[in-house]
Amino acid sequence: MTSAFDLTGRTALVTGAARGLGRAIALALANAGADIALGLRDATADAGLVDEIEALGRRALPLQMDVLDLKQSCAAIDAAIAAFGQLDILVNNAGGGVKERPVEAYAEADYDFVLDLNVKSTFFLTQHAGKHMLARKTGAIVNMGSQAGAIALPGEAVYCLSKAAVSHMTKCFAVEWGGANVRVNCIAPTFIETDGTAEMLSNEAFKADVIERIAALHRIGQPREVADAVVFLASDAASLITGQTLLIDGGWTSR
Repeated sequence: MTSAFDLTGRTALVTGAARGLGRAIALALANAGADIALGLRDATADAGLVDEIEALGRRALPLQMDVLDLKQSCAAIDAAIAAFGQLDILVNNAGGGVKERPVEAYAEADYDFVLDLNVKSTFFLTQHAGKHMLARKTGAIVNMGSQAGAIALPGEAVYCLSKAAVSHMTKCFAVEWGGANVRVNCIAPTFIETDGTAEMLSNEAFKADVIERIAALHRIGQPREVADAVVFLASDAASLITGQTLLIDGGWTSR
């Protein structure tokens, strides 16, 4: 009997796939059986990811895809569909923020950058890929939220509100597209040990505070713990789950 987590024969596109969570997600989906299109800000710099995926017996397609460039990104989605014949899974992983600052210090340009990166790109890439999925009456989309969308982190007001928007956007897409069997969910991680968080976590006092705030498990998360949740939400094991935000936070928000 085939596992409900098996993604053999399906195709996925992961944005921001070159490093960190995106890389882990791409590899986890490939391990589950999917062929992977890799959304990269520099399609020539995949840091060996294509070779790793192909070594698993899966197809890998590197794509030039800066999510702040919607025309380029929509063209990348079209290229993935043309190459693979279909797109079953979209993971809107790319995102980020700016250096911490109090709310009174945010400039309009900072606000626009974070909202464009986290909210606008997620909305329009979901819309574009979703049209293909709606026509096929099947598909799974996983958006990258954050525990910051459920709590207030001092100094990160714009990042927090952007991730709250991603979580609520997920509900809106899910409600409208459920009738076509297109599921849309969101994952919301806590601090995960990646190259993107390495500088912050190198501060021992900061790291100790984070570990204390991860109230139940008291440890920093690992990329695979997020990636496996994406595999679950993309698979038939989650066939009755849509419009949800899954907090992967070690208990931070439970306190």
